[in-house]
Amino acid sequence: MQNLTLSWQSAAAVGVAVYAASAAVRRSGRVSVALVLRETATVLGLFAVWQFAGQISVMGTDDATARGQWIWNAERTLRLPSERTLQQWVLPHPLLVQGADYYYAVMHFGMVIALLAWVFLRHRESYPWVRTTLVLVTAASLLVQLVPVAPPRLLGTSGMVDTAVQYGQSVYGTTIGGLQADSYSAMPSVHVAWCVLVAVAVVRISPSRWRWLIIVHPVLTVAVVVVTANHYWLDGVAAVALLLLAYLAQWAVARALAAHRTQRAAADPEQRVPARV
Repeated sequence: MQNLTLSWQSAAAVGVAVYAASAAVRRSGRVSVALVLRETATVLGLFAVWQFAGQISVMGTDDATARGQWIWNAERTLRLPSERTLQQWVLPHPLLVQGADYYYAVMHFGMVIALLAWVFLRHRESYPWVRTTLVLVTAASLLVQLVPVAPPRLLGTSGMVDTAVQYGQSVYGTTIGGLQADSYSAMPSVHVAWCVLVAVAVVRISPSRWRWLIIVHPVLTVAVVVVTANHYWLDGVAAVALLLLAYLAQWAVARALAAHRTQRAAADPEQRVPARV
């Protein structure tokens, strides 16, 4: 069976290697390349923490299943479209299902790396905002994921197929009771949080008229996480809410700092800008 995603050990090891490479490249005088490698190592480290945190989130599979069932029932009460219906449209097409499995495993991480490299190299002034948002929304998601929730593929009443098992495309390992603990980290969907972050950053930063095409990425990601039975609709809603909170927190901090600087300037006459004659 193929393993389509990095374990936390692999991500950490690769991150350390990339960081070491960045130090070596920096000594050779290629500062820009070294900085890109360093930031890549930072994201790999963040990914490793995310994977590791998932392994310690399982406190009981029975409770996780009950929570997943509650989300499923709540969606039916809210009359949201059935995830099962969307999956049944795709199941008769093996290539689409396998493509969805690969997209789920690879693209969410690859797109974030590509975004950070692009912003760092072409729009350096926006880089702190993008990276801080990534760290905040991922950290918030990890805190919520400490409460285990079974995804639709592990919910017997959902009637959904575990496409990774059906096509031999492993997204999650087999370490605890036949399943990796991260299998029960359905709520919220970090995949959705990251893909929306990518889209918002590109639309806000890029001056190109083609920038709106990036919206295809979150649309595909939302479809993929549902088709593969890894997430509920509400997992995505929660992820977007956390992303909005990350933006709001940065806005509030920036506003508070600006107000503080204004007060200091008003209190210190020497910091005031002389009026033009």
